[in-house]
Amino acid sequence: MAVTALLAAAAIGLSGCSGTPSAESPRAVSSGSMSVASTVPAAPPSPECAAAPVPGFDCDLQNRVAAVQQYLGTRPGTTGVVLHDLQSGAVWENDHAKDPTWTASTIKLAMVVDLFTRDRSGEIHLTDDDRTLIQSMLHSSNDDAADTLWYRYAGGDHLSFNDNFAAYGMTGLVPQRGFSEYYPYWGFQKCTPEDLDRLIHYVLTDLPADERGYIVGQLRSVDPNQQWGVWGAGPAAQPGNKDGWSEEQGGWVMNTVGFVGPDTRFTLVVMNNLRGQGDYNAGRETVTQVAKLLFDGRY
Repeated sequence: MAVTALLAAAAIGLSGCSGTPSAESPRAVSSGSMSVASTVPAAPPSPECAAAPVPGFDCDLQNRVAAVQQYLGTRPGTTGVVLHDLQSGAVWENDHAKDPTWTASTIKLAMVVDLFTRDRSGEIHLTDDDRTLIQSMLHSSNDDAADTLWYRYAGGDHLSFNDNFAAYGMTGLVPQRGFSEYYPYWGFQKCTPEDLDRLIHYVLTDLPADERGYIVGQLRSVDPNQQWGVWGAGPAAQPGNKDGWSEEQGGWVMNTVGFVGPDTRFTLVVMNNLRGQGDYNAGRETVTQVAKLLFDGRY
């Protein structure tokens, strides 16, 4: 479905919008009610934002949010979305933003944050080999790299990572039992879109500048196997993302977490739980189109 068509269908007038609409609706002018003495034509109705305004977002973005809501109603499975403006603090999340969903490889971003944090505190000492594995984990979502780092730094009880994840915003993260001989294990955990929103917010606002800059650079230059999801915002938006995809119990999940804008102003999380109603390609299309509807042509 074309972006322009969806935006047109979901919003009333994109041009000329600015901020939150007036509380008073424009009045229609009857063609037969104007005074003969009046030579000044009636002003056209002011363009309105989408029917359900999101405080803090401009009219264009509100209409784009409405287009996303309409689009997701046509897609398989359920999709949780959180959009966050780090400049204004405005947040929009849909009805599935609190749904526990398999993290797939998005949790690797939390692993990187934890490894950097523990290294900075002196608890561990990252080697050159560790840093190569971190780069591989971010760049191409390498599972072998994640396994090596997990087994190396999770500790004998495998709790070292999970004990720390809540500090980075992953307060709803729950490791799942019965899927691996190791518990917890990075590959079998569930979180909500709100958890990933807090995580990417932590990356962009709480990490030291050098660590933040490294992660931002890596997420903006991911391998083609991750150039979807938030990547759909388009090159002008300079997006960066960490994607996760896997066929889990209950079907495919296709997830993306990242940022948009030269100044990383916006963060976006989309978690699509196909629930057996679609495959990898369907999920990839859904999460990518969400980013495209929100940001394509905005930069």
